[in-house]
Amino acid sequence: MGSASAIPAHVAIIMDGNGRWARRRMMPRSYGHKKGVEAVRRAIAFFARSGVSRLTLFAFSSENWQRPRDEVSSLMSLFVSSLQKNTDELDEKGIRIRFIGDRSAFPEALRAQIEHSEAQTRGNERMTLNIAANYGGRWDILQAARALAADCRNGRLQPDAIDETAFESRLCMPDSGPVDLFIRTGGERRISNFLLWQSAYAELYFCDVLWPDFDEAAMQQALDDYAGRQRRFGKTGEQLAEAATLPED
Repeated sequence: MGSASAIPAHVAIIMDGNGRWARRRMMPRSYGHKKGVEAVRRAIAFFARSGVSRLTLFAFSSENWQRPRDEVSSLMSLFVSSLQKNTDELDEKGIRIRFIGDRSAFPEALRAQIEHSEAQTRGNERMTLNIAANYGGRWDILQAARALAADCRNGRLQPDAIDETAFESRLCMPDSGPVDLFIRTGGERRISNFLLWQSAYAELYFCDVLWPDFDEAAMQQALDDYAGRQRRFGKTGEQLAEAATLPED
């Protein structure tokens, strides 16, 4: 039995494999990241066309600062140039772009471009594109907990009023809802500190395709796999089958 909805509302992707893709071609890692941007463009177009309303991409984790300095510098420049080149197109297609994560460590030029791109596309409703940059799931949970603690200390919130709704409202993207389909390319089988709270009931999909090669056929395969799953959320398959046969009011 398939899922309640064949199309996930919220798709999250760990875009893994740019460096290995470049290495196999005897090219620098920066070349792999540039080719990865082309895959990002394909993914945005494909999932928007498929009816996905929220797409969250893991562009740069809080742990990625440990990479070689020249690679990090190249990534920062690539972020700026990609936003400059693609914001108008995203705006024309009705796609809102939003960055989640701690942007305070980014160069001023990147922070300014992020703010410009977010402002330009803020009113768009076709799809929200969340870019996770300098983001970590544990960091997201901790900053939400700190915000709740501050509200309690200042008398704006009583501790016994803290529930899941209150907690989620302090997370980086409180209006994007839970992740339905969590995709990781590149062959690794882990979630790497990405959207830990939001992915509690996500359907996990791992594939060996390196990110620059993640084409529309591979994306469709991920959607087809999702459509064939039964999402029970703690219930039994029999309960879901019984609910599906009940007449509507």
